[in-house]
Amino acid sequence: MLSQADVDHGVTTSSELAPLAVRGATLKFGGVTALDDVSITVNDDELLAIIGPNGAGKTSLLNVTAGFYRPQKGHVELSGKNVTGLRVDQIARRGLARTFQGTHLFAGQTVVENIMIGRHMLMKSNVIQAFFQFGPVMREESEHREAAEEIIDFLEIEAIRNRPVGTLGYGLRKRVDLGRALAQEPSILLMDEPMAGMNSEEKEDLARFILDVREARKIPVVLVEHDMGVVMDLADRIVVLDFGRVIAEGTPEEIQKNPAVIKAYLG
Repeated sequence: MLSQADVDHGVTTSSELAPLAVRGATLKFGGVTALDDVSITVNDDELLAIIGPNGAGKTSLLNVTAGFYRPQKGHVELSGKNVTGLRVDQIARRGLARTFQGTHLFAGQTVVENIMIGRHMLMKSNVIQAFFQFGPVMREESEHREAAEEIIDFLEIEAIRNRPVGTLGYGLRKRVDLGRALAQEPSILLMDEPMAGMNSEEKEDLARFILDVREARKIPVVLVEHDMGVVMDLADRIVVLDFGRVIAEGTPEEIQKNPAVIKAYLG
């Protein structure tokens, strides 16, 4: 495993520069093992779904990947570089964005303001420069607002761009949450149960935009989701966890026929 100095210097750990790789991650909380030697790789332009029963370790895996937890063993790579031990914001700056089971938005701010928050880490101006509104600061602000407007257009939320997020229905708030993640210009997107709490129409809308993220924007997606209809329709490949271990991996067709998966989850 690389040292922190190696991490800081961006040492490549693998000749396979996959957008994301988790290698041998083990995570324990006291006597409870949340992840037991878990390895996954996400390929370019791929939608990888992670499924499994409650308590299987799905969200723990996302938390390790995004830097919220540090595994006792194993490491995480982004484009072949070890990012284990970096802060959440440092990992985000290296191209990883995430949406959560709930919406972590600012209810009193508008849709466009929430999406602009996702641009914050890309801004170069400091607080003093922003206060005095120098020419370069104004140009930078204009460029970031243009990028935010492009995302609003992509997600078809122009009509609500100036509405406070707190006044929106749940499905639209989830769409704004996706927009804020896209505003970071990620190289990979993690989505933790994005369909939770949605009705059928809202699920169909969000599923369409998730496919567009992968196909039109060429951003690989890691999707944790309980709705098997959604998973089977969207995923290129599926990894199945049970009691913190990978018990199966394959295409949707292969997973549907896998005896271990049927016994642990689908059955």
